[in-house]
Amino acid sequence: MSTRARIPFLKGHGTENDFVIVPDPENTLDLPAATVAALCDRRSGIGGDGLLHVVRSAAHPEAREMAAQAEWFMDYRNGDGSIAEMCGNGVRVFARYLLRAGHIGEGDLAVATRGGVKAVHIAKDGDVTVGMGRARLPEGDVTVSVGERSWPARNVNMGNPHAVAFVDDLAHAGDLYSPPPFSPAAAYPDGVNVEFVVDRGPAHVALRVHERGAGETRSCGTGACAVAVAAARRDGADPAVTGAPATYTVDVPGGTLVITERPDGEIEMTGPAVIVAEGEIDAEWLEKAAS
Repeated sequence: MSTRARIPFLKGHGTENDFVIVPDPENTLDLPAATVAALCDRRSGIGGDGLLHVVRSAAHPEAREMAAQAEWFMDYRNGDGSIAEMCGNGVRVFARYLLRAGHIGEGDLAVATRGGVKAVHIAKDGDVTVGMGRARLPEGDVTVSVGERSWPARNVNMGNPHAVAFVDDLAHAGDLYSPPPFSPAAAYPDGVNVEFVVDRGPAHVALRVHERGAGETRSCGTGACAVAVAAARRDGADPAVTGAPATYTVDVPGGTLVITERPDGEIEMTGPAVIVAEGEIDAEWLEKAAS
């Protein structure tokens, strides 16, 4: 960690998927997994599903090649400290922070992530739209299980891996404390985010999700996109085939997201992003907590 006595942080959420935000434009902080996990601990730390490390792209070795396209890099970490490729709700909160800090204005911007450069639009009404890129649909059958039940799942990759299972009742997902078993193991060598989905009405679904490294969360942006893609394919509404955009309302435990897949395959996610607090981390506490 830095030798500075105190380190600034903010707390934010997107549909109650919550994050510790650590501004560090010049990438001067050392944030090993144990440090991130201590910050994200809900009882002894600040608490969050993940951590948004805010760095200028030019200052981070993983983002320098994207610096010409996007000034800012979202160095995203899961709540257990592991590194993740992308977080859709996190990008919206990241953009909200940049606006609050005066780094950007309303309108369009680009954010660098490990999943590539994402186009973001901050509307005057407060909602944030993120271009989530295209979904990949790997071939092969996948099955997920909870207790005695098992379901076929759609393998959808949104820059991170998802298994989408349509169920009769969201309660069938169980407590989601531990990762739901899946097969074959080779389908997800690095683990997977698992979404359990029920229908609420035409082009309207609801989900519960187990996120890799975080357990059940109140929302998952990439998961909502994966669910919308899987639902569109199930419903015969593949935009590449129909030539018309497919828009799904996706209820998550923490709110509602609107997902649109265009005929060219690009996916947009719209939803709220809120900053709820800011303060300072005591570096001495953090060094002890992470040791």
